[in-house]
Amino acid sequence: MNSTDTHPVADSVAARLMLLAGLFGAIAVSAGAYASHGLAGVRDGHAVELWKTASQYQMVHALALLVVAMLRRVLPGQAQLLAASGLAFAIGCVLFPGALYALGWYGPSAMGAVAPVGGLSFILGWLLVGLAGLRSQR
Repeated sequence: MNSTDTHPVADSVAARLMLLAGLFGAIAVSAGAYASHGLAGVRDGHAVELWKTASQYQMVHALALLVVAMLRRVLPGQAQLLAASGLAFAIGCVLFPGALYALGWYGPSAMGAVAPVGGLSFILGWLLVGLAGLRSQR
């Protein structure tokens, strides 16, 4: 018996999604902790709220990346849609929270225009997950 008989076949896309989930999750926890325990000493309450919102969205979507990685195993026929969903979530995890972190730290800037693009990426990611579920029923 070889190792492929006893262990699942490696999925490099799922592995990358898990890596991104871990990185985004760690950033979300760190940023949320800083927002709760240190940011108020150097920035105003609005900045603290921006960072808390950013860290919450980033954490939710880090977890979504983990789920997408697992769904690739459960729904192999939907692997491409799920990979696209993961990519959309990853882009959203950079753009949406990144813009809010920057706005909280530096104040109003062109970064504010980036947040909606990140939000659209999150929405697209969820729609792709839904589409994968719909197509899996065929």
